[in-house]
Amino acid sequence: MLRGFAGVLAAALLCACPAKKSATPDAARAEASSRYAPAESVPGCRLYGEPRAVGAVPLVLAEMSGLAASLQHPGVLWSHNDSGNALEVFALDASGKVLATLTLTGASTAGADLEDIAVGPCEPGQSRACLFLADTGDNFERQPQARILRLPEPERVEDATLPVETLPFAWPDRPHDCESLVVEPGSGRLAVVTKERDSLGDVFALPGLAAGTVAQAVRLGTLRAPGNADFLTTAAALHPSGQRLLLRTYTRVWELRRPGATRLEELLEGQLAEVPGPSQAQSEAIAYLPEDGRPDESRAYLLGSEFAGQRMYRVDCR
Repeated sequence: MLRGFAGVLAAALLCACPAKKSATPDAARAEASSRYAPAESVPGCRLYGEPRAVGAVPLVLAEMSGLAASLQHPGVLWSHNDSGNALEVFALDASGKVLATLTLTGASTAGADLEDIAVGPCEPGQSRACLFLADTGDNFERQPQARILRLPEPERVEDATLPVETLPFAWPDRPHDCESLVVEPGSGRLAVVTKERDSLGDVFALPGLAAGTVAQAVRLGTLRAPGNADFLTTAAALHPSGQRLLLRTYTRVWELRRPGATRLEELLEGQLAEVPGPSQAQSEAIAYLPEDGRPDESRAYLLGSEFAGQRMYRVDCR
């Protein structure tokens, strides 16, 4: 009987001991509460947080249509207006403060419709950086050719008048409206994403761009949202690692991810996931923000709108 009482007492004491609680890391809780899929095995942010307003679109950029982070000047972004405006590029900080104005010469303004901007090597394999402007807008899809404007990234962030080179190219199939331009970080190859009503766009590489000759665009593939639920890509940005691609539409933001991708052909085989994006009127500008000293680990992006005074938003990691 004593043995039985001792057993009951031991069991009671065991049950009275507090159960060990399993600690849930902050990152795991964030993932569990997010409707966005975390990025796996690619450089940069695993899970983005909610957009936060960091400034406003300045008056001189009342039709902001592109954003790109400088490769030479930390914290500086380059931007420009849409069609019907002077050929100018503006240096900004992430709050929208204008730091300098570049007036561009040497290119015809007739019918110009600048839709996006990117920064990368002036030529494949070169270390010198250039600004590339996509004069590719064609709302009625009537032009069999489009062009890229190229100029070296200025050594100083100050007002200047600078010449540009015109690099024409032809579409291989039919005229396209196009509002997105990227530069492949490893090769320096340029590519565009068209603005389509039935997909997130066709991706075309632009090999052989040169002044005085018409290069031929090469189709790499088509991007589609899950369930083909979104269309009309208005801006794009390629991560410095080459393993992520941001796509902005009028209503959402998407990110294409492919671990280890070194070329766009490989990235296009990756997974497309929705990422946080604010509600903006006529949003047509997006750019990754490089980490100080670690550009390949860019962990944030910035979004702009085509209306002066509209808020600019930054999205960081959770």
